[in-house]
Amino acid sequence: MEERDAGRGRARIARYVAIITDGNGRWAQQRGLPVWEGHRAGAETVRACLRDAVELGIEELTIYAFSTENWARSDDEVGALMGLMTLYLEQETPRLHTEGVRIRVIGRRSAPVPADVLRAIEWAEQLTAANRRITLYIPFNYGGRAEIVDAARRFADGGEEEFRALLYAPDMHDPEVVIRTGGEQRLSNYLLWQLADATLVVRPELWPDFDRAALQAAATLPGRR
Repeated sequence: MEERDAGRGRARIARYVAIITDGNGRWAQQRGLPVWEGHRAGAETVRACLRDAVELGIEELTIYAFSTENWARSDDEVGALMGLMTLYLEQETPRLHTEGVRIRVIGRRSAPVPADVLRAIEWAEQLTAANRRITLYIPFNYGGRAEIVDAARRFADGGEEEFRALLYAPDMHDPEVVIRTGGEQRLSNYLLWQLADATLVVRPELWPDFDRAALQAAATLPGRR
């Protein structure tokens, strides 16, 4: 495991990391493949990235899966993404559970999300709820503005802490680093409340090509004097 916080002024790996997984479609296009193949390859990268995060000592990893804006994509692509989410949870959750991974899915849990996807989400969360090795947050049917609006509808009075308690996952630590793959410099409506003080790191790799070396480089915080 990488050395962390061993001394003042020494670089360390961030404990709390969020990733915007951009580039699945471009990756598939470059190879003459249908877009769903890019998303399948991206799911494989999630598996590898989670393993690497554990070994690097990251405690919370947040990986964007499906945004509220993604409903505007073609029916075929949306259907493929819904199926992939269900398949990933059903196949990966038992293994992740034995490895001590806690799964938390954040976002709106209502139509048009299919019922079988919601059942898979609830099952994965319940099975892994007591695990503490690392928490994998999966924003699904998620939008940063939607999260703030949903919290604001229930907010009666108080300050930032009282408002934060109404977010989808109030126990989530604010990410220290947000990584965007694919080269674009946008937040894409991602964790708008939580990323107020995060370091933005843009990586050139398309998400399916993102590897351990890229994660380690992006998640390394410079030493502070």
